Amino acid sequence: MPGSLEGRYIRLEVISGHNLKVPSRRIPAGIYISINVESRRCWKSATRSLSSEKSVAWGDTVTLSSHASPALSVEIRASYEVDRMLGSGEVIGIIQMSWDEVLDHGDEAFELSFPPIHGICPSLTLKAAIVHPCDDQDGGLFDSIINCEIARDTDAVSHLNDAVQHFQSVLDQCPVGHPDHASALTNLAYARLGDYIQNHLEDIDTTTSLFREALALRPQGHPDHTFSLCNLIRALIWRYSKEPTAVYIHESAQLCCKLLPLCPEGTYFCSIGVDGAVDYVINDLPIDAFEEGIHLRRVMLELCPLGHQRRPMALTRLAQAVRVRFQQCGSMDDIDESIRLGREAISLCPEGHSDHNVYLNNLACSLQSRFDHQGQYRDLNEVISTHEEVLRLHPVGHKSRDISLGHLGRALFTRSHHRDVIDDINRAISLHREELTLRPSGHPRRDTTLNNLALALINRYKKLHVNEDLNEAIDLSRESLRLKRHNHPERHVTLLNLSLALCSHFTQTRENEDVEEAIQLCQESLAALPLLHPDRHSSYIWLQVAYLSHWHRDTPRGAFRTAIRAAWGWVIAAEKHSHASVLEAYSTFFDLLDGHLVTQSSTISRREAAATFSGARSLPVDAASCAIRRDNIQYAVELAEQGRGQQWSLASRLRTPLEVLESSNPKLAQTFSELGKHLSDAQGSTASTDRAAADREATDYRRRTRQWEAVVAEIRNLQGFSRFLLPPSYADLQTAARHGPVIILIASEYSCNAIIVPTSGEPHHVPLPSVALADLNNLKDRFAKAIPQASRMNPKEPRNDLIVLLRAVWDEIMLPIVNVLQHDLKLKHQSRIWLCPTAAFTSIPLHAAHPFRTKADRSREPCLEDLYICSYTPTLSALVRSRQMMKKRVPPSFVAVGQNQPGAGQGTVLATVDSELELVEKLVSPNVKFKSLSGNEATQAGALNALRHNTWAHLACHGTQDREQPYNSRFAMRDKPLTLLDIMENDIPNAEFAFLSACHTAVGDEETPDEVIHLAAGLQFSGFKSVIGTLWEVDDAVAKHVVEAFYQNMFKDLEDGG
Repeated sequence: MPGSLEGRYIRLEVISGHNLKVPSRRIPAGIYISINVESRRCWKSATRSLSSEKSVAWGDTVTLSSHASPALSVEIRASYEVDRMLGSGEVIGIIQMSWDEVLDHGDEAFELSFPPIHGICPSLTLKAAIVHPCDDQDGGLFDSIINCEIARDTDAVSHLNDAVQHFQSVLDQCPVGHPDHASALTNLAYARLGDYIQNHLEDIDTTTSLFREALALRPQGHPDHTFSLCNLIRALIWRYSKEPTAVYIHESAQLCCKLLPLCPEGTYFCSIGVDGAVDYVINDLPIDAFEEGIHLRRVMLELCPLGHQRRPMALTRLAQAVRVRFQQCGSMDDIDESIRLGREAISLCPEGHSDHNVYLNNLACSLQSRFDHQGQYRDLNEVISTHEEVLRLHPVGHKSRDISLGHLGRALFTRSHHRDVIDDINRAISLHREELTLRPSGHPRRDTTLNNLALALINRYKKLHVNEDLNEAIDLSRESLRLKRHNHPERHVTLLNLSLALCSHFTQTRENEDVEEAIQLCQESLAALPLLHPDRHSSYIWLQVAYLSHWHRDTPRGAFRTAIRAAWGWVIAAEKHSHASVLEAYSTFFDLLDGHLVTQSSTISRREAAATFSGARSLPVDAASCAIRRDNIQYAVELAEQGRGQQWSLASRLRTPLEVLESSNPKLAQTFSELGKHLSDAQGSTASTDRAAADREATDYRRRTRQWEAVVAEIRNLQGFSRFLLPPSYADLQTAARHGPVIILIASEYSCNAIIVPTSGEPHHVPLPSVALADLNNLKDRFAKAIPQASRMNPKEPRNDLIVLLRAVWDEIMLPIVNVLQHDLKLKHQSRIWLCPTAAFTSIPLHAAHPFRTKADRSREPCLEDLYICSYTPTLSALVRSRQMMKKRVPPSFVAVGQNQPGAGQGTVLATVDSELELVEKLVSPNVKFKSLSGNEATQAGALNALRHNTWAHLACHGTQDREQPYNSRFAMRDKPLTLLDIMENDIPNAEFAFLSACHTAVGDEETPDEVIHLAAGLQFSGFKSVIGTLWEVDDAVAKHVVEAFYQNMFKDLEDGG
């Protein structure tokens, strides 16, 4: 720079600063620049907030005279007050420089670097220019150097080692009422917080009190209120870290709720001071069912709106809290909310975000909890796909890969357990093996991996019976048990798994040592558990298995994780030991399953939830058999009814006739009716493919269900309505026999029986000692082959196979029943009887039972149809309800719906449909209004409309029973099929009779025969009092013959005045 600078003025612009770290690591309220030219005066820039990138932008200028000194001093200082400063703050950097060095860069901005702080050099960006004296506009920005004793003592602290002593001295000089008292309190408290005092609780409490006092002096609105709040939070966190008492972390959370709205995003104070404190509080706030904790998490979430960087964490912590409350209290709204919050967190942190995998894991945990409760396989499939995504984000070498391998392995094991998919269990084993290699000897979680791998191998052994799997499982379980300390909370699980493996080994080796050790392990697991621990029932079950392991029974431990499965286990154990509580166990199972299914928002989801317990599908008939064996026949009827046909029972509750209630309390009846209609409409709707929408629909369904249940409870408080919608009593069910006895046929593995429910009086038990469940299944299979064969034979050929089968039905099943009807009940010939078959009985043509024998006088022995007029009913409640549906008599109207050319994919052309419709029209009485619907008019909508507006209906078309999804069973129409769901959604109160001239209209799915989910049952549910359907495929000529014979007799009686 040329020449002398004497008498010149220099304008200096402070542009910005970078890498501004505070030596003490204390969080500053702001950063300012001090420039000293002479000993008594200095220039100070404005105090600016430090950004999250540790930078500051100023843009301040000052005009300095070069004659006052040949050099100048530039200081970067941290201020700990926004308002009045006590002292000059903490020095970040000081540098001395000459005027030549300042002006050496011309008009260009230049960077001034300072000595490093914590390994990083702070820097300032400046710009200098020579100006005329008249341009000096900044003289007023100069301050006098502070020279009071308080400021000197404050600034004298160069190391925190002597900070407490110095700041105590400053506080003594700033008594209560002094304008700097709050600053002095804060400085002293911070020095104590810096861990330069002994960590005694009394010292920590003293420090916290100092921060409280400072905060009291800086109420909301004070410039330094935010910093005082943050300081108190940090002190409380410190206190909590030394003594984890919930009151300190809860107070911290409450203060965080006040602090967050006051902190601007992007500042260093927010990202380091506030966010760090809030993260700690959110992480350590106890995740429990206390409403206070959940409330605070909700407040924190509200303070983190969309776009706030802390929102994903707040979403996740609230999701975890409500999930834990769900696990304790069982409210589906909690787990649905947890899933919704988890999904939002993931949407805010997509793939590529550092925490994406964390939020995926959290969502998977919530979905797993909902699956464990509801058994919805779509949840389990999403759990697996989510864990697969996490594993992909944790490649080989990632520190968390072992955790991801374990999560995915357990989820696949669960699906293999429920769906019996061998590929899943093979993959689970492979994942657990890799997980084990990442957890070598000495790893703290090796025992868990060993146990999970052993359990998967045991499961595969049950399916494939490979001895190597079983032997390895035993070795792994033993190693896991050795690694688990005696007070480990999951030790009993490993004990039981090893016991299970040894029982399986015993069935192979018959070595007493195996079974003796298995018994000992079960006893040890019981000793390790408190008396009220929920897993004790598993220990008792496996102890029983060990004692009875000469005939091994597969009862996997995973089947008892819910209350329903616990009740199921109770049933099994009570049956095994003939325990007095067995009937209570059955009833409890049905009550719990009923409560579980009623929360499902659609018919499809209800059936899927029930399928989770498909292994328990025999419990209704087993319960009835149990009650019979205990001579409680009435209770047998009630249990059989309670457990069977739950899909129809749940749906029918929403359509209960309300005439009596309307006359007693019309307002309550209207409320009940409206809620029932909402729920009924919802349960028939198709499930949404959008997961978030489906979750919202399910939540809304449960909300309405709770309202409906509250109204039901209110109705039950009315006089005469105490049993409104409760499982029907025997007296209620006996009304089904008003027009003739109902015969319930019980097919159980324990015994096969019949119960005759008469018009009045006690039910009659008819033992069937020569029939076992295996015999019935064999008989059913033989009928399934014989009937199609018989239909293809020449009419004159004898149906010998069919004759043998129908004779067996007569001799072994129906003859004992007929004997009671004739001799005990004195039932007249040609009286009406209703057959109510269960299980395998549903696929046997009981009505066609025939002795095919002659008497001594060469006359033919009568068959069942010679003696009585037989009808079927799926349940007694269905028969009662179909009669209640008739609100008033209306003039009869008849519709015949036929479709000979169904739409694409629905079946072949039916050549005889039109002639069948013509025959029906010819046979229908002229006194009955008749309409025919065929061809292009026989559409899905047209058929539904016809059913709704006529009392009698005849359908001639293709009928298909979907054994996989029975609600998709259908009649073929011109445009699209008329499904069972379509029929269920319609209420047809004036309907009386339907003739289904189609195949497979009265046969249900094989997996749940007691739910009798078929087309005939759907029409009866919708309002038809009587329905004629078919169990098998029907030949067109035979169908036409049956139609002609039926209607001739039906309308003959009408014309005769019958």
